[in-house]
Amino acid sequence: MTNHNKISLLELIGILTEYRNNFIINIKHLRDNYQRTSIKRIPGVRDINGEISQPWLRTEYLDNVEYVLVSKFDLNRNTATLNMLVQRQVKLVKAENKTPVLEVAGLLVNDLNSFNNYTIVCDGRLNIKSLQVKISSKKLFDILKQKNVVNADDFDFRLEYTIQLDTLPLISNNVNYTNLDGLFDELAEIKVLSSVIAAHLKGESDVFVPPQLDDLKSHYLSSNVYINFPTTKEYENRQQAIDNGQIESRISYKIDIGSKEILNLNKFYSANKFLDRMYRVYDKETGEIFTKPNFVMAFNENLAFRHKLLSSRMKITKADELMQTIFDDFLGLDTNGKVKDILAKVGADSLGQILQSKNAGESVNKGEMVAALTEAKTRLDGYTEQIYQEKISPLVFYIGVTGKLPDAMVTPAMTAEELATQYPNLEFSKYEQAGTFFVVGDSIISVYPQLEYYSQQTAVAVQ
Repeated sequence: MTNHNKISLLELIGILTEYRNNFIINIKHLRDNYQRTSIKRIPGVRDINGEISQPWLRTEYLDNVEYVLVSKFDLNRNTATLNMLVQRQVKLVKAENKTPVLEVAGLLVNDLNSFNNYTIVCDGRLNIKSLQVKISSKKLFDILKQKNVVNADDFDFRLEYTIQLDTLPLISNNVNYTNLDGLFDELAEIKVLSSVIAAHLKGESDVFVPPQLDDLKSHYLSSNVYINFPTTKEYENRQQAIDNGQIESRISYKIDIGSKEILNLNKFYSANKFLDRMYRVYDKETGEIFTKPNFVMAFNENLAFRHKLLSSRMKITKADELMQTIFDDFLGLDTNGKVKDILAKVGADSLGQILQSKNAGESVNKGEMVAALTEAKTRLDGYTEQIYQEKISPLVFYIGVTGKLPDAMVTPAMTAEELATQYPNLEFSKYEQAGTFFVVGDSIISVYPQLEYYSQQTAVAVQ
Protein backbone atom coordinates (compact mmCIF):
# COMPACT_ATOMS: atom_id res chain seq x y z
CA MET A 1 0.00 0.00 0.00
CA THR A 2 1.43 3.38 -0.96
CA ASN A 3 0.82 6.25 1.40
CA HIS A 4 0.25 9.13 -1.04
CA ASN A 5 -0.69 11.65 1.67
CA LYS A 6 2.34 10.74 3.77
CA ILE A 7 0.56 11.04 7.09
CA SER A 8 3.16 10.53 9.82
CA LEU A 9 2.96 7.95 12.55
CA LEU A 10 2.63 10.71 15.14
CA GLU A 11 -0.30 12.20 13.22
CA LEU A 12 -1.94 8.77 13.09
CA ILE A 13 -1.46 8.37 16.85
CA GLY A 14 -3.15 11.74 17.32
CA ILE A 15 -6.18 10.48 15.38
CA LEU A 16 -6.28 7.18 17.26
CA THR A 17 -6.01 9.04 20.56
CA GLU A 18 -9.01 11.21 19.69
CA TYR A 19 -11.04 8.14 18.65
CA ARG A 20 -9.59 5.61 21.09
CA ASN A 21 -13.06 4.41 22.13
CA ASN A 22 -13.99 3.66 18.53
CA PHE A 23 -11.55 0.85 17.71
CA ILE A 24 -10.28 -2.33 19.33
CA ILE A 25 -6.95 -4.10 18.81
CA ASN A 26 -6.31 -7.79 18.20
CA ILE A 27 -4.24 -8.51 21.31
CA LYS A 28 -3.12 -11.98 20.18
CA HIS A 29 -1.69 -10.61 16.93
CA LEU A 30 0.04 -7.85 18.90
CA ARG A 31 1.64 -10.24 21.36
CA ASP A 32 2.70 -12.76 18.73
CA ASN A 33 4.51 -10.11 16.72
CA TYR A 34 5.93 -8.04 19.54
CA GLN A 35 9.58 -7.58 20.50
CA ARG A 36 10.33 -6.57 24.09
CA THR A 37 12.32 -3.38 24.57
CA SER A 38 13.54 -4.13 28.09
CA ILE A 39 14.52 -7.15 30.16
CA LYS A 40 11.46 -9.17 31.06
CA ARG A 41 10.42 -9.09 34.70
CA ILE A 42 8.49 -11.85 36.43
CA PRO A 43 6.46 -11.82 39.66
CA GLY A 44 8.35 -12.66 42.84
CA VAL A 45 11.38 -11.82 44.96
CA ARG A 46 14.77 -13.43 44.33
CA ASP A 47 16.83 -14.32 47.41
CA ILE A 48 20.63 -14.39 47.73
CA ASN A 49 20.68 -18.00 46.45
CA GLY A 50 18.79 -17.06 43.30
CA GLU A 51 15.57 -18.76 44.41
CA ILE A 52 12.35 -16.89 43.60
CA SER A 53 9.59 -16.56 46.20
CA GLN A 54 6.31 -16.26 44.32
CA PRO A 55 3.53 -13.92 45.50
CA TRP A 56 0.74 -15.73 47.32
CA LEU A 57 -1.75 -14.08 44.94
CA ARG A 58 -1.95 -13.87 41.17
CA THR A 59 -4.33 -12.28 38.65
CA GLU A 60 -6.71 -13.76 36.13
CA TYR A 61 -8.36 -11.90 33.29
CA LEU A 62 -12.10 -11.35 33.59
CA ASP A 63 -12.32 -10.93 29.83
CA ASN A 64 -11.11 -13.85 27.77
CA VAL A 65 -11.30 -11.83 24.59
CA GLU A 66 -9.35 -11.46 21.38
CA TYR A 67 -9.73 -7.67 21.18
CA VAL A 68 -8.94 -4.92 23.70
CA LEU A 69 -9.32 -1.16 24.02
CA VAL A 70 -6.32 1.16 24.13
CA SER A 71 -6.22 3.38 27.22
CA LYS A 72 -3.74 5.91 25.87
CA PHE A 73 -0.62 6.60 23.82
CA ASP A 74 2.40 8.25 25.46
CA LEU A 75 5.65 9.76 24.25
CA ASN A 76 8.64 9.08 26.47
CA ARG A 77 10.16 12.05 28.26
CA ASN A 78 13.78 11.62 27.22
CA THR A 79 13.99 9.05 24.41
CA ALA A 80 12.36 8.79 20.99
CA THR A 81 9.95 6.17 22.29
CA LEU A 82 6.18 5.87 21.82
CA ASN A 83 4.14 3.54 24.03
CA MET A 84 0.60 2.20 23.82
CA LEU A 85 -1.12 1.37 27.12
CA VAL A 86 -3.63 -1.48 27.19
CA GLN A 87 -5.91 -1.87 30.19
CA ARG A 88 -7.80 -5.08 31.01
CA GLN A 89 -10.04 -6.16 33.86
CA VAL A 90 -8.63 -8.78 36.21
CA LYS A 91 -9.41 -10.43 39.53
CA LEU A 92 -7.12 -11.49 42.36
CA VAL A 93 -6.96 -15.20 43.12
CA LYS A 94 -4.92 -17.29 45.55
CA ALA A 95 -1.99 -18.90 43.75
CA GLU A 96 -2.33 -22.24 45.53
CA ASN A 97 -5.97 -22.99 44.67
CA LYS A 98 -7.24 -20.11 42.48
CA THR A 99 -9.79 -19.08 45.11
CA PRO A 100 -10.94 -15.52 44.27
CA VAL A 101 -10.13 -12.68 46.67
CA LEU A 102 -13.25 -10.53 46.71
CA GLU A 103 -12.68 -8.07 49.56
CA VAL A 104 -9.61 -6.22 50.84
CA ALA A 105 -9.56 -3.37 53.37
CA GLY A 106 -13.34 -3.14 53.24
CA LEU A 107 -13.35 -2.76 49.45
CA LEU A 108 -14.68 -5.06 46.76
CA VAL A 109 -11.71 -5.98 44.57
CA ASN A 110 -13.36 -8.27 42.05
CA ASP A 111 -13.02 -5.66 39.30
CA LEU A 112 -9.39 -4.54 39.18
CA ASN A 113 -7.33 -3.51 36.17
CA SER A 114 -3.99 -4.64 34.81
CA PHE A 115 -1.93 -2.33 32.62
CA ASN A 116 0.51 -3.34 29.90
CA ASN A 117 2.64 -1.02 27.82
CA TYR A 118 3.52 -1.97 24.25
CA THR A 119 6.31 0.04 22.67
CA ILE A 120 5.40 1.16 19.15
CA VAL A 121 8.61 3.11 18.54
CA CYS A 122 11.77 2.39 20.55
CA ASP A 123 14.70 4.81 20.43
CA GLY A 124 13.61 6.22 17.09
CA ARG A 125 12.96 2.84 15.43
CA LEU A 126 9.64 1.23 14.70
CA ASN A 127 9.02 -1.75 16.98
CA ILE A 128 5.51 -2.76 15.86
CA LYS A 129 5.04 -3.15 12.11
CA SER A 130 1.25 -3.32 12.07
CA LEU A 131 -1.92 -3.31 14.15
CA GLN A 132 -4.97 -5.43 13.40
CA VAL A 133 -8.10 -3.57 14.46
CA LYS A 134 -11.86 -3.54 14.30
CA ILE A 135 -13.45 -0.13 13.89
CA SER A 136 -16.86 0.78 15.34
CA SER A 137 -17.10 4.34 14.00
CA LYS A 138 -17.67 5.10 10.32
CA LYS A 139 -16.26 8.57 10.93
CA LEU A 140 -12.95 7.09 12.11
CA PHE A 141 -12.97 4.64 9.20
CA ASP A 142 -13.49 7.49 6.71
CA ILE A 143 -10.60 9.48 8.23
CA LEU A 144 -8.23 6.50 8.10
CA LYS A 145 -9.32 5.69 4.54
CA GLN A 146 -8.84 9.30 3.43
CA LYS A 147 -5.34 9.18 4.94
CA ASN A 148 -4.62 5.87 3.15
CA VAL A 149 -4.11 4.12 6.46
CA VAL A 150 -6.77 1.44 5.85
CA ASN A 151 -7.06 -0.16 2.45
CA ALA A 152 -10.77 -0.93 2.03
CA ASP A 153 -13.65 0.49 0.04
CA ASP A 154 -16.53 0.14 2.47
CA PHE A 155 -16.97 0.35 6.22
CA ASP A 156 -17.88 -2.89 7.98
CA PHE A 157 -17.71 -3.05 11.76
CA ARG A 158 -17.48 -6.85 11.56
CA LEU A 159 -14.24 -6.86 9.56
CA GLU A 160 -10.70 -6.68 10.83
CA TYR A 161 -8.48 -4.05 9.20
CA THR A 162 -4.69 -3.97 9.13
CA ILE A 163 -2.99 -0.65 9.85
CA GLN A 164 0.52 -0.88 8.38
CA LEU A 165 2.70 1.29 10.56
CA ASP A 166 5.87 0.47 8.61
CA THR A 167 4.61 2.37 5.55
CA LEU A 168 4.42 5.64 7.45
CA PRO A 169 7.17 8.17 8.17
CA LEU A 170 7.60 8.48 11.92
CA ILE A 171 7.38 12.27 11.92
CA SER A 172 6.25 15.10 9.71
CA ASN A 173 8.81 17.61 8.47
CA ASN A 174 6.51 20.64 8.75
CA VAL A 175 5.93 20.75 12.51
CA ASN A 176 6.78 23.80 14.59
CA TYR A 177 8.31 22.91 17.93
CA THR A 178 7.80 25.00 21.04
CA ASN A 179 10.20 27.58 22.44
CA LEU A 180 12.03 25.98 25.39
CA ASP A 181 12.81 29.20 27.26
CA GLY A 182 11.76 28.96 30.89
CA LEU A 183 10.47 25.40 30.69
CA PHE A 184 13.34 23.80 32.57
CA ASP A 185 13.16 26.21 35.50
CA GLU A 186 9.42 25.60 35.73
CA LEU A 187 9.84 21.83 35.65
CA ALA A 188 12.70 21.96 38.16
CA GLU A 189 10.67 23.90 40.72
CA ILE A 190 7.71 21.57 40.34
CA LYS A 191 9.94 18.49 40.61
CA VAL A 192 11.47 19.69 43.87
CA LEU A 193 8.15 20.60 45.46
CA SER A 194 6.54 17.38 44.23
CA SER A 195 9.41 15.41 45.79
CA VAL A 196 8.86 17.13 49.15
CA ILE A 197 5.14 16.33 49.01
CA ALA A 198 5.74 12.70 48.00
CA ALA A 199 8.12 12.29 50.94
CA HIS A 200 5.41 13.56 53.29
CA LEU A 201 2.84 11.15 51.84
CA LYS A 202 4.91 7.97 52.11
CA GLY A 203 2.68 5.56 54.03
CA GLU A 204 -0.12 8.15 54.25
CA SER A 205 -3.51 8.28 52.58
CA ASP A 206 -6.38 10.75 52.48
CA VAL A 207 -8.78 7.80 52.06
CA PHE A 208 -7.53 4.88 54.15
CA VAL A 209 -6.44 4.45 57.76
CA PRO A 210 -3.12 2.66 58.48
CA PRO A 211 -4.62 -0.84 59.05
CA GLN A 212 -6.36 -0.57 55.68
CA LEU A 213 -3.09 0.42 53.99
CA ASP A 214 -1.43 -2.60 55.62
CA ASP A 215 -4.20 -4.86 54.32
CA LEU A 216 -3.89 -3.43 50.82
CA LYS A 217 -0.11 -3.85 50.89
CA SER A 218 -0.34 -7.48 52.01
CA HIS A 219 -2.60 -8.11 48.98
CA TYR A 220 -0.16 -6.31 46.61
CA LEU A 221 -2.45 -3.31 46.16
CA SER A 222 -1.37 0.33 46.29
CA SER A 223 -3.24 3.09 48.11
CA ASN A 224 -4.80 3.90 44.73
CA VAL A 225 -5.97 0.26 44.56
CA TYR A 226 -3.63 -0.58 41.69
CA ILE A 227 -2.04 -4.02 41.49
CA ASN A 228 1.58 -3.82 42.58
CA PHE A 229 3.23 -7.26 42.60
CA PRO A 230 6.93 -7.44 43.48
CA THR A 231 8.92 -8.38 40.39
CA THR A 232 12.43 -9.50 39.56
CA LYS A 233 14.41 -9.81 36.35
CA GLU A 234 13.73 -13.05 34.50
CA TYR A 235 17.46 -13.90 34.26
CA GLU A 236 19.61 -13.89 37.38
CA ASN A 237 22.90 -13.75 35.47
CA ARG A 238 22.75 -11.12 32.74
CA GLN A 239 26.04 -12.06 31.10
CA GLN A 240 25.01 -15.71 30.92
CA ALA A 241 21.71 -14.70 29.35
CA ILE A 242 23.60 -12.59 26.82
CA ASP A 243 25.91 -15.50 25.97
CA ASN A 244 22.85 -17.75 25.49
CA GLY A 245 21.19 -15.25 23.15
CA GLN A 246 18.36 -14.59 25.59
CA ILE A 247 19.28 -10.94 26.04
CA GLU A 248 20.42 -8.44 23.41
CA SER A 249 21.72 -4.90 23.77
CA ARG A 250 21.28 -1.66 21.89
CA ILE A 251 22.46 1.93 22.16
CA SER A 252 19.76 4.24 23.45
CA TYR A 253 20.17 7.99 23.06
CA LYS A 254 18.92 9.96 26.03
CA ILE A 255 17.75 13.48 25.27
CA ASP A 256 17.37 15.98 28.12
CA ILE A 257 16.74 19.66 28.47
CA GLY A 258 18.41 21.81 31.11
CA SER A 259 19.62 25.31 31.79
CA LYS A 260 23.00 26.96 31.62
CA GLU A 261 23.45 26.24 35.33
CA ILE A 262 21.78 22.83 35.81
CA LEU A 263 22.19 20.26 33.03
CA ASN A 264 19.03 18.23 33.70
CA LEU A 265 16.51 17.20 36.35
CA ASN A 266 18.67 14.27 37.48
CA LYS A 267 20.95 16.73 39.29
CA PHE A 268 18.43 17.18 42.11
CA TYR A 269 18.52 15.13 45.30
CA SER A 270 15.49 13.33 46.64
CA ALA A 271 13.59 15.35 49.25
CA ASN A 272 14.67 13.24 52.23
CA LYS A 273 18.31 13.14 51.13
CA PHE A 274 18.40 16.90 50.70
CA LEU A 275 16.72 17.38 54.08
CA ASP A 276 19.50 15.34 55.70
CA ARG A 277 22.16 17.10 53.62
CA MET A 278 21.23 20.69 54.45
CA TYR A 279 19.02 20.81 57.57
CA ARG A 280 18.90 19.93 61.23
CA VAL A 281 15.63 18.42 62.43
CA TYR A 282 15.14 18.64 66.19
CA ASP A 283 12.56 18.46 68.96
CA LYS A 284 11.51 21.98 69.99
CA GLU A 285 10.99 20.96 73.62
CA THR A 286 14.00 18.73 74.30
CA GLY A 287 16.41 20.00 71.64
CA GLU A 288 17.08 16.41 70.55
CA ILE A 289 18.52 16.26 67.02
CA PHE A 290 17.17 13.47 64.84
CA THR A 291 19.65 11.50 62.74
CA LYS A 292 18.57 10.52 59.23
CA PRO A 293 15.45 12.73 59.28
CA ASN A 294 12.60 12.32 56.81
CA PHE A 295 9.47 14.23 55.94
CA VAL A 296 7.12 11.62 57.41
CA MET A 297 8.34 12.95 60.77
CA ALA A 298 7.16 16.43 59.81
CA PHE A 299 3.59 15.69 60.94
CA ASN A 300 4.93 15.80 64.52
CA GLU A 301 4.10 19.30 65.77
CA ASN A 302 7.07 19.32 68.15
CA LEU A 303 9.55 19.18 65.27
CA ALA A 304 11.51 22.20 64.13
CA PHE A 305 14.02 22.80 61.35
CA ARG A 306 17.17 24.85 61.00
CA HIS A 307 20.06 25.02 58.56
CA LYS A 308 23.11 22.85 59.12
CA LEU A 309 26.49 24.42 59.60
CA LEU A 310 28.07 23.15 56.40
CA SER A 311 31.63 21.96 56.06
CA SER A 312 33.89 24.10 53.89
CA ARG A 313 34.61 20.95 51.90
CA MET A 314 30.97 20.56 50.85
CA LYS A 315 30.40 21.82 47.33
CA ILE A 316 27.13 23.73 46.98
CA THR A 317 25.72 23.39 43.48
CA LYS A 318 23.15 25.47 41.63
CA ALA A 319 20.72 22.57 42.11
CA ASP A 320 21.32 22.86 45.88
CA GLU A 321 20.57 26.58 45.76
CA LEU A 322 17.31 26.09 43.87
CA MET A 323 16.21 23.31 46.22
CA GLN A 324 17.06 25.35 49.31
CA THR A 325 14.90 28.25 48.16
CA ILE A 326 11.88 25.95 47.93
CA PHE A 327 12.69 23.99 51.10
CA ASP A 328 13.20 27.14 53.17
CA ASP A 329 9.83 28.49 52.07
CA PHE A 330 8.04 25.16 52.63
CA LEU A 331 9.58 24.77 56.12
CA GLY A 332 8.88 28.37 57.10
CA LEU A 333 12.55 29.36 57.40
CA ASP A 334 12.30 32.03 54.71
CA THR A 335 8.98 33.38 53.50
CA ASN A 336 9.95 34.01 49.88
CA GLY A 337 6.59 33.04 48.32
CA LYS A 338 8.10 30.45 45.99
CA VAL A 339 5.94 27.51 47.17
CA LYS A 340 2.76 29.59 47.05
CA ASP A 341 3.54 30.65 43.47
CA ILE A 342 4.15 27.08 42.33
CA LEU A 343 0.95 25.80 43.97
CA ALA A 344 -1.12 28.67 42.57
CA LYS A 345 0.14 27.86 39.07
CA VAL A 346 -1.43 24.38 39.25
CA GLY A 347 -4.52 25.37 41.25
CA ALA A 348 -3.46 23.75 44.56
CA ASP A 349 -4.22 26.77 46.74
CA SER A 350 -5.53 24.75 49.70
CA LEU A 351 -2.05 23.43 50.51
CA GLY A 352 -0.63 26.94 50.28
CA GLN A 353 -3.14 28.17 52.85
CA ILE A 354 -2.42 25.25 55.22
CA LEU A 355 1.34 25.80 54.98
CA GLN A 356 0.86 29.49 55.72
CA SER A 357 -1.08 28.62 58.87
CA LYS A 358 1.39 25.92 59.90
CA ASN A 359 4.42 28.17 59.47
CA ALA A 360 2.63 30.88 61.50
CA GLY A 361 2.59 28.46 64.43
CA GLU A 362 -1.06 27.43 64.16
CA SER A 363 -2.14 23.84 64.78
CA VAL A 364 -2.99 21.99 61.56
CA ASN A 365 -5.24 18.94 61.32
CA LYS A 366 -3.22 16.03 59.92
CA GLY A 367 -6.12 14.68 57.86
CA GLU A 368 -6.63 18.05 56.18
CA MET A 369 -2.89 18.32 55.57
CA VAL A 370 -2.70 14.87 53.96
CA ALA A 371 -5.73 15.66 51.77
CA ALA A 372 -4.20 18.96 50.65
CA LEU A 373 -0.82 17.33 49.97
CA THR A 374 -2.50 14.57 47.94
CA GLU A 375 -4.44 17.06 45.83
CA ALA A 376 -1.34 19.17 45.25
CA LYS A 377 0.72 16.12 44.21
CA THR A 378 -1.94 15.10 41.70
CA ARG A 379 -2.10 18.59 40.22
CA LEU A 380 1.67 19.02 40.07
CA ASP A 381 2.12 15.65 38.36
CA GLY A 382 -0.66 16.40 35.88
CA TYR A 383 0.80 19.81 35.03
CA THR A 384 4.25 18.29 34.51
CA GLU A 385 2.90 15.53 32.27
CA GLN A 386 1.05 18.10 30.16
CA ILE A 387 4.24 20.11 29.64
CA TYR A 388 6.12 17.01 28.53
CA GLN A 389 3.47 15.61 26.21
CA GLU A 390 2.70 18.96 24.56
CA LYS A 391 6.03 20.78 24.54
CA ILE A 392 9.05 18.61 25.26
CA SER A 393 8.39 14.99 24.27
CA PRO A 394 7.52 15.81 20.61
CA LEU A 395 10.87 17.63 20.31
CA VAL A 396 12.69 14.74 21.98
CA PHE A 397 10.99 12.34 19.56
CA TYR A 398 12.03 14.45 16.55
CA ILE A 399 15.66 14.61 17.67
CA GLY A 400 15.77 10.89 18.44
CA VAL A 401 14.25 9.93 15.08
CA THR A 402 16.22 12.30 12.84
CA GLY A 403 19.45 12.62 14.81
CA LYS A 404 19.37 16.41 14.47
CA LEU A 405 17.63 19.50 15.82
CA PRO A 406 14.66 21.02 13.96
CA ASP A 407 15.67 23.46 11.23
CA ALA A 408 14.45 26.42 13.30
CA MET A 409 17.02 25.64 16.00
CA VAL A 410 20.26 26.64 14.34
CA THR A 411 23.09 26.13 16.83
CA PRO A 412 26.45 24.31 16.75
CA ALA A 413 27.02 21.03 18.56
CA MET A 414 29.36 21.11 21.54
CA THR A 415 31.25 18.51 23.55
CA ALA A 416 31.00 18.25 27.34
CA GLU A 417 34.44 19.83 27.65
CA GLU A 418 33.49 22.77 25.44
CA LEU A 419 30.22 23.28 27.28
CA ALA A 420 31.88 23.12 30.71
CA THR A 421 34.37 25.77 29.66
CA GLN A 422 31.55 28.11 28.69
CA TYR A 423 29.25 27.25 31.61
CA PRO A 424 31.44 26.18 34.57
CA ASN A 425 28.52 25.52 36.96
CA LEU A 426 27.40 22.48 34.97
CA GLU A 427 28.10 18.98 36.28
CA PHE A 428 28.39 15.90 34.08
CA SER A 429 27.83 12.22 34.81
CA LYS A 430 29.97 9.52 33.21
CA TYR A 431 27.38 9.02 30.46
CA GLU A 432 26.90 12.75 29.89
CA GLN A 433 30.62 13.31 29.40
CA ALA A 434 30.31 11.36 26.13
CA GLY A 435 27.34 13.43 25.01
CA THR A 436 26.66 16.14 22.46
CA PHE A 437 25.14 19.45 23.59
CA PHE A 438 23.23 22.31 21.98
CA VAL A 439 22.59 25.73 23.49
CA VAL A 440 19.11 26.86 22.41
CA GLY A 441 18.09 30.21 23.89
CA ASP A 442 18.44 29.92 27.66
CA SER A 443 18.23 26.13 27.49
CA ILE A 444 20.69 23.32 26.85
CA ILE A 445 19.71 20.16 24.97
CA SER A 446 21.80 17.11 25.86
CA VAL A 447 22.09 13.97 23.74
CA TYR A 448 24.11 11.12 25.21
CA PRO A 449 24.33 7.36 24.63
CA GLN A 450 23.53 4.60 27.11
CA LEU A 451 23.65 0.84 26.66
CA GLU A 452 20.24 -0.82 27.17
CA TYR A 453 19.40 -4.52 27.39
CA TYR A 454 16.22 -6.31 26.33
CA SER A 455 14.83 -9.85 26.31
CA GLN A 456 14.74 -11.56 22.96
CA GLN A 457 11.44 -12.82 21.60
CA THR A 458 11.54 -16.61 21.92
CA ALA A 459 8.79 -17.41 19.45
CA VAL A 460 7.39 -15.26 16.70
CA ALA A 461 4.17 -16.20 14.99
CA VAL A 462 4.20 -16.87 11.26
CA GLN A 463 2.62 -13.93 9.45
